[in-house]
Amino acid sequence: MAARKRIRLTDAGIARLRPGTREFTVWDSRVPGLGVRVRPNGGRSYVVIRTVEGRTRRVSLGSVASMGVDEARHECLLRNAGAVDTAPKEAARETPLFCDFVAGKWHSAHMDRFKPSTRKGRRSMLKTQLLPAFGTTRLDRITRAGVERWFEGYSRTAPGGANSALDLLRQILNFGIACGHLETNPTRGVTKNRRTPMTRFLSREEIRRLHDALDGVSRRGSSQRQQADMIRLLMLTGCRKGEIVNLRWSEVTGDTLALCDSKTGPRRVHLNPQARAVLERQPRGTGPWVFPSSRRPDRPSSSIHLWPAIRQEAEIGDVRLHDLRHNFASYAAMQGVPVPVVSRLLGHSSTKMTLRYVHLDDRNVREAAERVGEAMARLMAGESD
Repeated sequence: MAARKRIRLTDAGIARLRPGTREFTVWDSRVPGLGVRVRPNGGRSYVVIRTVEGRTRRVSLGSVASMGVDEARHECLLRNAGAVDTAPKEAARETPLFCDFVAGKWHSAHMDRFKPSTRKGRRSMLKTQLLPAFGTTRLDRITRAGVERWFEGYSRTAPGGANSALDLLRQILNFGIACGHLETNPTRGVTKNRRTPMTRFLSREEIRRLHDALDGVSRRGSSQRQQADMIRLLMLTGCRKGEIVNLRWSEVTGDTLALCDSKTGPRRVHLNPQARAVLERQPRGTGPWVFPSSRRPDRPSSSIHLWPAIRQEAEIGDVRLHDLRHNFASYAAMQGVPVPVVSRLLGHSSTKMTLRYVHLDDRNVREAAERVGEAMARLMAGESD
């Protein structure tokens, strides 16, 4: 029998362990019986070798994300000294591992409620983050310290993704509370990363340059013209990218788009004459899609891949496609459109979200300040409106 590999385990050293094609365990040189099991998918969990009634057993302590190595050593010593009773066994059997709970009760109760695109994102988040971190840990053994350790690690590379994953973990554990598997949510008190609101919108000169760049692309061929027209519709309607990429002819009804599967549910988009002109010049094929894939006409165009080149040509390299939606909202507000109406135009479920989208340029803010100042001066002078 090959000798077990023993090293002095540290939190940093465990993080550096590279997965292999097979599962392997690295044992601690300081506390006999304590090891770290590394799976091919990158999952790492503490294990303890225990002898019970003459039989040697390997017992899982939980994910390395749920406890540090010093805590694991202490737990191992307590277990091997008999100070920790693994009973009540009935309770242990009733409290599932995080991975089993997610795959069972939570999946059945929640996953079908999500839109297909949302389900895809949730599955990716579970596979890459939550299951490797907490999958082998019982729900009632997940601690706030463990959650904070995982969250801090993920936040170093993707603060926005860490916020989203924390929201999902919180939802799952809240459902665990509702099912009676734990009493408090260990994510409570974990503070999300602060995100600087993006206030990028296009100036009049930038819109003109983008228009010229789109015209230039349109002259290069039908495929490029289709991509340019998709971008034009984003500018003219304030729609989300997915709503235009996946637009069906059956959803185009005269002066409106009757979107049946938008982010906030079915909604109507009222078309201005410029947007209608873009739609009217699209070739009507045999398939259902307004913008079909050039390779597979039975499928929608998968993306607007020319955008990076177009924005460079227009000298707006920091502008995202989604910023065109912000831009639509901002210019609507600058034209005097009330926020509740802008909210309807964007298909928002509340005006609170709309306020995040509306950005006014300095000229509009200055003019508003002057109007308020003039009104206050008249009031203070006793003048009537």
